[in-house]
Amino acid sequence: MAAGPQPKTVRARILGRVQGVWYRRWTVERANALGLAGWVRNRDDGSVEALFSGPAAAVDVMLADCRHGPPAARVDGISVTPDEPPATAGFHELPTV
Repeated sequence: MAAGPQPKTVRARILGRVQGVWYRRWTVERANALGLAGWVRNRDDGSVEALFSGPAAAVDVMLADCRHGPPAARVDGISVTPDEPPATAGFHELPTV
């Protein structure tokens, strides 16, 4: 029996001009299109934080896309760390922390 796609879960912190430029909405749309679970939220320090969970290839595509973001964004950097899968299905926007 063949194994399915290898799952991967990461937490990403995106730095730059990423608030007030539709970055979260863009992230929700892109993550849903890739079939990922997780969430995205603004941070009080001006960064955006996201948890991406799903097939490793789809998570890698999402991370590559996050390095550019929507047209009005300017991404200066992104840090990625392994994490645990989310407790809920789907991809959601969360309140700022």
